[in-house]
Amino acid sequence: MKKIRLGVIGTGMAWERLHWPAIQELEDKYEIVALCNQDRNKALDFARKLYLPEDKVYDDYTEMLAKEKLDAVDLLVPIPENYDLAAAVVKANINLIAEKPLAASLEGAKKLLDLHRQHPVLIMVAENYRYDEGINKIRKLLKQGKIGDVVYFIFNNTVDFEEEMKKDSFAAKEWRQHPDFAGGTFLDAAIHDLAGLRHIFGPVKQVYAMGRPQEEDFSPYRIINSQIEFQNGIIGHYSYYTDGQETIKPLIGLRIFGNKGELYLENMNSGTIKLSYSDGSTEEITYQPDRGYYNELLNFYKAMMGKEEIAVTPEIEYGDLKMVFDILKSIEVNQPVTVDTARTFKEIGQPIEI
Repeated sequence: MKKIRLGVIGTGMAWERLHWPAIQELEDKYEIVALCNQDRNKALDFARKLYLPEDKVYDDYTEMLAKEKLDAVDLLVPIPENYDLAAAVVKANINLIAEKPLAASLEGAKKLLDLHRQHPVLIMVAENYRYDEGINKIRKLLKQGKIGDVVYFIFNNTVDFEEEMKKDSFAAKEWRQHPDFAGGTFLDAAIHDLAGLRHIFGPVKQVYAMGRPQEEDFSPYRIINSQIEFQNGIIGHYSYYTDGQETIKPLIGLRIFGNKGELYLENMNSGTIKLSYSDGSTEEITYQPDRGYYNELLNFYKAMMGKEEIAVTPEIEYGDLKMVFDILKSIEVNQPVTVDTARTFKEIGQPIEI
């Protein structure tokens, strides 16, 4: 079996905790041939685990792209660096596993789409919620009509960001605590939730949002409440709260209401989707949590081998990013904002089943 010769740019927490464990499961499909990190010593530490020679370890990504014979690059860097490094990989005509968001701004993401048209390499955006087994099971259950016609939903995400900052966590990173990009943690984290909702329900007609401002750098708003109308008529409420935790269990989670029943997912790692029906019966469907990283890297491999299409393209990710900024815009202007027009939805397309 042919292996993808993979170069990695950014060997920090996201690589070690998210992508590397999935790569280990796919060891017959990927071969890591080069590593790059601004702090070369950190890359060297990881290279020793792989028995990778020191001359395959870089602190200059342009040098790595020029010297190494790479089939693809896995890019895992802070959000402000996403566009510049992704553009460099694409210009080098090397296939790319890109992180979300494509760029720190919608303009940057649009520039990358334009660049991709000039250099049509394979780009897969590692939006793990679109590859998550729970999200995809929910999508299929609704398509099967398990709870009848879907009418509305409630989705609540609560995190105590300041408490997370004290832990060995992603929130402890300086660039997340004092972000140099609009939206702060709402862009960094809530984009996952929005991608999941868009994957389940499809294109969005409009959003009307409100936010309670705060002075802390990590997010412009303590709480964001969004009313969302999808183009298929489904409406719902999405809340993202950064300053506390839910103390009453079970959590609000994601609740989807149909005319024949209700679907409930307490959180992404629960491993159980609960269904209740109008006749009083119930059903529980299990799934394996946290498989998005494995599924996305498997999809990329199969796409490289010509066996299937990329499920999360840059165009799809552009739509997710646009919705983040549309919510922020709605708060600013205190008006509903159109999200997906007929033209933009044609551009973002629909992901394939995984």
